[in-house]
Amino acid sequence: MNQRWGRPPGARRGGRMPLGWLLAVLAVLGALALAERLDLLPAGTLDGLPGIKETSRTARHAPPPRPLPHTGQAIDYARLQSVLDGIRVEPERSRGYQREDWPHWLASDKSCLNTREQVLIRDSTVPARLSANGCGVLAGRWLDPYTGETFTDPKEVDVDHRVPLQEAHNSGGFEWSRERRAAFANDLTDPQTLVAVSREANRAKGSKGPEEWLPPKRDEICPYVASWIGVKARWGLTMDERERVTVGNILAECRSLAR
Repeated sequence: MNQRWGRPPGARRGGRMPLGWLLAVLAVLGALALAERLDLLPAGTLDGLPGIKETSRTARHAPPPRPLPHTGQAIDYARLQSVLDGIRVEPERSRGYQREDWPHWLASDKSCLNTREQVLIRDSTVPARLSANGCGVLAGRWLDPYTGETFTDPKEVDVDHRVPLQEAHNSGGFEWSRERRAAFANDLTDPQTLVAVSREANRAKGSKGPEEWLPPKRDEICPYVASWIGVKARWGLTMDERERVTVGNILAECRSLAR
């Protein structure tokens, strides 16, 4: 018998995946991407699959966008640097995340409006129009800080966790109680934590950190990174080495642009 151990009959030498298997894998990934786009799966689902995030990291060689001067509210970069210096640098725990372990878009006992709807009302630049029972948002006007686009249909708007839930899990949230995870996922006490953005921008970001994704609107990169630092510090989350170096470099560049 010439067949070697571990090689199924008909398999080629060199461990190449048969074309049929490759097409099947691509079909599954395509279906998952479509389901994520149609909001049947949460944003970042593909990033959470084993090997996908690592592959996407190595596949992107383009340099990150450079920030432009921010013309909005002034940022105290000296204070922000001090906050960043106080964040622990530790390796991420990139396993065990389950989105259902982070209860989100909850409604309080005092209102039928859930967290997403309350953020839509808060971030609309005009008074939001509600449903007849007052429990849903039908229209408003939202300016996406990540892209600069304006939307009036809430179906085209996502509420972004500035620090994604999976990133929070990997950065220390895996130790939290379910109650603390829910508090983070529905945090309305700090406008840095949750922000209304376009669906496309939110899905492009997924569960990525600043080392992998930054807002395409370059004059919003500095406020974005400032908010990222603020949320991580406020919730006692860590940074891994690559994230810390990236954030530190962006912060230094933003500080120089502000002078």
